[in-house]
Amino acid sequence: MSRRFAAFVVTGLIWCASALAQQFTSPEIEQRIDQILTGLTLEQKVGQLVQVSYRNVRNPEQLVREGRVGSFLNVPDLATARKLQEIALRESPSRIPLIFGLDVIHGYRTIFPIPLAEAATWDTALVRRDARIAAIEARADGVHWTFAPMVDIARDPRWGRIAEGSGEDPFLGSAMARARVLGFQGRRLSAASPLVACAKHYVGYGAALGGRDYNTADMSEWTLRTIYLPPFKAAVDAGVATLMSAFNDLNGTPASANRFTLTEILRHEWGFQGFVVSDWNAITELINHGVAGDTAEAAVKAITAGVDMDMMGFAYAKKLVGLVREGKVSEAVVDNALRRVLRVKLAAGLFEHPFPDEGYDRGLILSPPHLQAALRAAREAIVLLKNEGGLLPLSRDLKRVAVIGPLADDRDAPLGSWACRGRPKDVISVLQGLREKLPEATILHAAGCGVDDADTSGFAEAVRKSRQADVAILVVGETRRMSGEGGSRAYLGLPGVQCQLVKRVVSTGTPTVVVLISGRPLAIPWIAEHAQAVVESWQLGIQHGRAVADVLFGDVNPSGKLPVTFPRTVGQVPIFYNHMNTGRPPNPKVRTTSRYVDAPSSPQFPFGFGLSYTTFAYSGLKIEPGEIGPAGVVSVSVTVKNTGSRAGDEIVQLYIRDPVASLTRPVRELKGFARVHLEPGQSRRVSFRLGPQELGLYNRHMEWVVEPGRFEVWVGPNSVEGLHGEFRVVR
Repeated sequence: MSRRFAAFVVTGLIWCASALAQQFTSPEIEQRIDQILTGLTLEQKVGQLVQVSYRNVRNPEQLVREGRVGSFLNVPDLATARKLQEIALRESPSRIPLIFGLDVIHGYRTIFPIPLAEAATWDTALVRRDARIAAIEARADGVHWTFAPMVDIARDPRWGRIAEGSGEDPFLGSAMARARVLGFQGRRLSAASPLVACAKHYVGYGAALGGRDYNTADMSEWTLRTIYLPPFKAAVDAGVATLMSAFNDLNGTPASANRFTLTEILRHEWGFQGFVVSDWNAITELINHGVAGDTAEAAVKAITAGVDMDMMGFAYAKKLVGLVREGKVSEAVVDNALRRVLRVKLAAGLFEHPFPDEGYDRGLILSPPHLQAALRAAREAIVLLKNEGGLLPLSRDLKRVAVIGPLADDRDAPLGSWACRGRPKDVISVLQGLREKLPEATILHAAGCGVDDADTSGFAEAVRKSRQADVAILVVGETRRMSGEGGSRAYLGLPGVQCQLVKRVVSTGTPTVVVLISGRPLAIPWIAEHAQAVVESWQLGIQHGRAVADVLFGDVNPSGKLPVTFPRTVGQVPIFYNHMNTGRPPNPKVRTTSRYVDAPSSPQFPFGFGLSYTTFAYSGLKIEPGEIGPAGVVSVSVTVKNTGSRAGDEIVQLYIRDPVASLTRPVRELKGFARVHLEPGQSRRVSFRLGPQELGLYNRHMEWVVEPGRFEVWVGPNSVEGLHGEFRVVR
């Protein structure tokens, strides 16, 4: 591949970044920033770079009066936010408005499915709309800024924060990152934007060794650029105003002191003009990482690397003024950080509209349209994993239904981690949803056991009621505390004795449906083999139970597809579809190949997998032209037909492979998807484009290039099936 073409592609990327810089800067904004800076003392400048949690500091009002804080998170209510803002504008020395932040991750009060579940919809329009609703509710209650979206790629389901992202694939993750930023902010940050968005955790946090939260990440620059950076780049391209630096060490340099990622890539390569906030206490934790001897050194490393605002670390608050006066940090570095913070505050209209409730109606919180949106999202997120003998959908004529399991009547677990202002009292449990669906039937309910204890005394009642029923619906899985931040697990099976409960109920011979509630993929080999039907319902938010009932009884045809691979056992982890080939690919008949001697190498359920109550047929794969140049574009199209008796949505997925390249490439890479609705017998032609952005790779010099050669293409329902074709890239 010639350097000439590599240079052509890189130039295009730089132009894109330069255009995006206009999101936050203009001659008018820069002039205002200059005027503000000239009127500030060093102490006032540093104060603007400090963020504190309202509930974790003493006398927050005095901090504002003294100009020692520029942002709050976790302000409890609208009245408190207004009072703090009034003090900032009338009593603080700088008169600069505060910006109020909160973790609005998957809903504010109307709680939507966790982000991993929303990614299972493969519906970017839905994800964008849900983020918009969350933003409107949050803004009406005094919030300017959300610490979302989390766009970390997660290939290890032991890591609890897999629940907060979009799974294992950079293409799908980038699409979801873009949708969420546009939902929270709109196409351009302005006073009309409901919330300022924050892409986190920059970068590599999802690659924590052992799946243990906060742990180190170790990867090549090629893996960083190919897998972990693309969703952040997509967020920047969508106009995200802020990023959050991560907790983790990346290749020996903690992410919150990493000039290569924070300045060279983010600002110089991508042209990012917003600001970077640290994660909670991440700057002071540089001492624990062993790269700073004390708080002062931690502050130097973070501010010079490119972290503009210190969240609850107090390193800047305590040390930065002294460091400047000692000559250890240039005041110009502080000015540049403050310039970026002011740029976002100005672009977001906080100087003109400082009070966070202006123009937003609190009556929209938990309003019927928002509840309906939450129900639709929950329905689309459900993934049907198994349906042996067509047990599902269940008949409305059932007389006796056993609803078994410790999560059947749970209203807390469906909220998922980071449920913001969500309340269990707003949640529809699975039991309630089924009772609403079958008002004339007899519902026999038994918990059977707890989620994570060893008590089997409830098994007998669960078995007895299952035997009395026409069908048993088993609701098992995780509490919401078992995933999310700090929710790493060493084992991926059902906690406690839940699997034993499933075995006892299945052994009754009563037709059994297993409904999983979880914030991650679970290893369920026995259930996958023996239960007649298995449904992954994730943690679907406040409409969880209604959505599950709608799917189980066929009012909604399940359409979700897995955004992450399900392992058979934790021993396979990390396991993901877009792995490299080896010199000895797995062969169960040959010992000396890349395989396990005690388990299959294949996953339980592959990435992109999900069943439906109807069937879809693929035909007529067409790839044209058959040859293109390095800058060319190829069109791929296929006909998809609903060959069953029910209307349904199919998520059509396109994968490629470059079988011979200068560096090894994955066995398959997702490069396109489309959600299509088809009535029985209906067909539709679905088209995709593949150009330099989809076909390229980073070469040994970290240049983005498209190399000549043969490319393979698959279009189908998941990452292991599909029609196959090929084309060539020529010089």
